[in-house]
Amino acid sequence: MKVVLAIALGGALGALGRYFFTGYLERWLTALIGDGFPYGTMAVNVIGSFVLGALVEVLAITVHISPELRAFIVVGVLGSFTTFSAFSLDTVLLLERGEIGRAGLYIAASVVLSVGGFMVALRLFRWILV
Repeated sequence: MKVVLAIALGGALGALGRYFFTGYLERWLTALIGDGFPYGTMAVNVIGSFVLGALVEVLAITVHISPELRAFIVVGVLGSFTTFSAFSLDTVLLLERGEIGRAGLYIAASVVLSVGGFMVALRLFRWILV
């Protein structure tokens, strides 16, 4: 139960962080570069993936923390800050195991199926509701 509460608290903090950080980056980068591109979302995904990569290595090699704290940070905060970090972790684990083909399949399938699922739901619910 402690792990579940840790994830819930971390998730709330990560989601708020994503909301405010994405909004700030979107405004700043749009003013700097121009609009028409989801700068904030991309930046959050890259930052979250970088932080998770650093944490995985630090926690594996030097620092040992409780399962509750690990769940709070990795699943809760980073998981809600960006789910792309979990995607990056899974991809790198496949690559490090030498499973290049499976990693490529995972990348392609994740992107195609996720975007496809979004589009199917969008069209389906537009059809149902309109």
